[in-house]
Amino acid sequence: MKRALFFLLTTTIFCKAQNNLPQDYFSFPLEITPVLAGTFAELRSNHFHSGLDIKTQQREGLKVNASANGFVSRIKVSHYGYGKALYIEHPNGYTTVYAHLQKFSPEIEAYVKKRQYAAESFEIELFPRAEELPVNKNELIAYSGNTGGSAGPHLHFEIRDQNQHPMNPMLFGIDAKDTTKPHIKSIYAYALNDSSFVNNSNSRQQIRLIPLQNGDYTTESIQAIGDIGFGIEANDRQDYAPNSNGVDNIQTFFNGTQNFEIDFKKFSFDESSHINQLIDYGHYTQSKKRIQKLFKINNDLSLYKLAINDGFLNIQDSTNSVYKIKVKDYKDNETTITINIEGKHSELNIPYEEKTTPYHILANQPTNLKAGNVSVDFYRNTFYEDFYIDFEVYNDTLKLHDDVLPTKRNFTITFDISKYLDKDKSKLFISRLVGYKKNYPVYSGSKIKGNMISTNTKTLGTYALSVDSTPPTIKFRNFKNGQWISNYRYLKLKIDDKDSGISNYRATVNGKWILMEYDYKTNTLTHDFHDGIVTDVKNNLKVIVTDNVGNSTTFESEFYRK
Repeated sequence: MKRALFFLLTTTIFCKAQNNLPQDYFSFPLEITPVLAGTFAELRSNHFHSGLDIKTQQREGLKVNASANGFVSRIKVSHYGYGKALYIEHPNGYTTVYAHLQKFSPEIEAYVKKRQYAAESFEIELFPRAEELPVNKNELIAYSGNTGGSAGPHLHFEIRDQNQHPMNPMLFGIDAKDTTKPHIKSIYAYALNDSSFVNNSNSRQQIRLIPLQNGDYTTESIQAIGDIGFGIEANDRQDYAPNSNGVDNIQTFFNGTQNFEIDFKKFSFDESSHINQLIDYGHYTQSKKRIQKLFKINNDLSLYKLAINDGFLNIQDSTNSVYKIKVKDYKDNETTITINIEGKHSELNIPYEEKTTPYHILANQPTNLKAGNVSVDFYRNTFYEDFYIDFEVYNDTLKLHDDVLPTKRNFTITFDISKYLDKDKSKLFISRLVGYKKNYPVYSGSKIKGNMISTNTKTLGTYALSVDSTPPTIKFRNFKNGQWISNYRYLKLKIDDKDSGISNYRATVNGKWILMEYDYKTNTLTHDFHDGIVTDVKNNLKVIVTDNVGNSTTFESEFYRK
């Protein structure tokens, strides 16, 4: 008996450790103790997190090393998203990704800048040949930074398989200490159809959590009838960081039988937006809290490993049931929640009455809505479910439901602008109105064709025609006109546009294009004199900045160097 038990335990440990993936092929890309700000497949806005966010001690400029032998197969430099990013393809078919970089290693930096100057563009995407930029394991490839959509200095690190699907780097032996059990912030019960109820209600119900001394939870008992489901707010913490990270696996059991499992070890980018159907999207848009549903409705995420009856629980009258939720992090630290359910029908049950409107959306059919000078085109399978939509047009404003339902794909909003003078049409753009009073316009990518202006979007809400007749502003940041700046390494300007936003910019010195990096988080344009382009003593700087409707501002000044 002891021998059999020993064999079972060692086999389980061995299989988990090996998991058919190389465990010592990839090395940690930084020369510091691994501490994570973000974990793999965390729930983020409109996507799952595709890698590890590695803390860099609140600093930029730490050495980033290649995780294994290979070659730089892709380089992307962008104002947004990953900022400055490197992709390394390895002989075993995997690809590692290093993002939000401050700068590249000298050889790679020279390779990139040569092509930026040739294209006269800061933003660039390159696909070097295998022989152009080979790298060895632990070779310096870049320095950590805070570029793109990063909210603070860190290194975003990914491992992708042969199909470019991201996988949890911890599957490959990349490690960070974690002895802390996942934390459960809240739990909710859902009545899943008109004839189902939880605690005499047909709407979502928060259930009181009762913490136990061992770190697990129970809850107050609930009364229910019909098809119900549950949702939780859960996170995990590493040992050396206070960040609220994602969990690795969730399983549920109904009366001792497993009925649901979701596992966060691998996904594809094509399915990442389905996160909005995984969570209670309406609750998130209203409260910014992500309730992860432990049942699925019209969602084919590959993360689901088991969903008997789609995770629905059918509660019969005069029954007593036990529902358990097990939440694990990657290190198998586990937290359990136990819920006792009494099946009880009550005469107080009042069915939920769905709000109806004249406009009914059938998810599997295309729909065109039109009123006044506005039309909206929903394509087939834009939505996950059928529903009645609010659709109202007044003046140049469209009320298109509230942002409480997730979408699968873009839809198109079109305004007829024939009533505007030709000279005014070019200053129009479609904005989404946000804020508590829906009075703050945010530019939504707009295209004008004849008398029509349209935008493609994935978000319901209030949209309006807005006007931008104010050109961008350009100001000195670290020097002034006519100044000697011989000892300066950087030339900096501040640019801004309060209405439609910055579209593009161009800078020259003495008529020659210069590379200026745009940081939208600080509204700063920066030129590095180490590029060696500025060699004259007297220099004439000219910068043209254009916003999204074509307003432009030209800025000119002189500076001196020797």
